[in-house]
Amino acid sequence: MNIYIASDFHLKFHENSEDKKRRETVIRFLDSIKYDCDLLILNGDIFDLWFDWNTVIIKGYFQILRKFAELADSGIRIVLISGNHDFWFQDFLSEYIGMEIYEDNFTLDFPVSLFCSHGDLFTSNDFRYKFFRKLIRNKLVKFIFKTLHPDISLNLGRILSRSSRSRTISPALKEKKEKGLIHKAEELFSDYDIVVMSHSHNPLRIERNGKVYANSGDWICNNSYLKIIDKKIELCFFDS
Repeated sequence: MNIYIASDFHLKFHENSEDKKRRETVIRFLDSIKYDCDLLILNGDIFDLWFDWNTVIIKGYFQILRKFAELADSGIRIVLISGNHDFWFQDFLSEYIGMEIYEDNFTLDFPVSLFCSHGDLFTSNDFRYKFFRKLIRNKLVKFIFKTLHPDISLNLGRILSRSSRSRTISPALKEKKEKGLIHKAEELFSDYDIVVMSHSHNPLRIERNGKVYANSGDWICNNSYLKIIDKKIELCFFDS
């Protein structure tokens, strides 16, 4: 089984030229793996913002949704794990696209022992974000978001998303965040051979005593992804 893992596309429903270029690069990447991939794991923050209304979808995501549907129709199993930007999923992606949706993590026992999570729950020294995470996922907040007109809700969500990503993070804080992910991976090594995180946008592969921690990085700066073939995990970079 050939497994591909990618994360942090941060695709936007309202694109500038840079956003459009990134989305086109992601689609070329997906086209490049469609004859070689058995399982595609999308490890969070695929969308910069997502919301499922009962009868409305976000038209700005049509191109990427069409590509995901094409891959699913071709027989590729697609797993989507919630990130810190895309988590308000209901039934659209599962019922109409054919994805499997997981809120916190996804695991495999065969052909490889694998734990996969976006990782935002495991970063250290990030109390501000963890408070925000609890607040934004509150059922009352979701209800208010749902009852507003979609244009209003999406504009509000775009402001929150932009402020979240534009926050200045010092190199020291980035290192502490990554240490939190690595520490969690070391805890999980007792049960899994491979632990994959994302969130930090830092492509990384560390092997310790036959166990591997890997971070799939991002598509804002790195165009990075992970590939697992014959139980071996490789950190790769897409040449756009």
